[in-house]
Amino acid sequence: MDRGALQLRLIGETVEIAKALGVEVWLRGGWAVDFFIGEVTRDHVDIDWFAWADDASALTDGLLRSGYEPLSGSASDQQLDFFKQGVESSFALLCKDRSGHVVVAGGPWAGEVWPEGMLDASPGRIGALQCRIISPRAQIEIKQMMPVWVPGRPRRRKDAEDITRLQAALGEQDTGPGMRT
Repeated sequence: MDRGALQLRLIGETVEIAKALGVEVWLRGGWAVDFFIGEVTRDHVDIDWFAWADDASALTDGLLRSGYEPLSGSASDQQLDFFKQGVESSFALLCKDRSGHVVVAGGPWAGEVWPEGMLDASPGRIGALQCRIISPRAQIEIKQMMPVWVPGRPRRRKDAEDITRLQAALGEQDTGPGMRT
């Protein structure tokens, strides 16, 4: 099985695990771009997700029971990292501040606000597989701002290409038939 097919299978598995647990997860990063566009546009190194910090324990237990292995590295109150069949899956943890804004749950950026409306997108789809994704406008903002938010992180070619794909898809959405919401 090629890496893309394996990652799609693991995305589907993660969606089913989360659903069985009553836990919300959202794809972010390159896979969120592809699920918004509706097709695989490039090779992906890993699978990036968002999840609520309050669900971290249940999500961890469910993933471990399904054969995922924990990885160390990130602050556990900021991100959960797992490995299965050669693929890394990372869950950046979210919470809400007193004003109801979605924020970084922990680590050095705890309390920093994520883009408004980030979790309000309709689910994305590739073939029969449907998954919650972050909004394309939030995805663009995150990809544009990451080198500013994390000094020393270079601008990556894949991020520029993802931004271009999202902007083109949003342009088609705004003017063409079969509009996505």
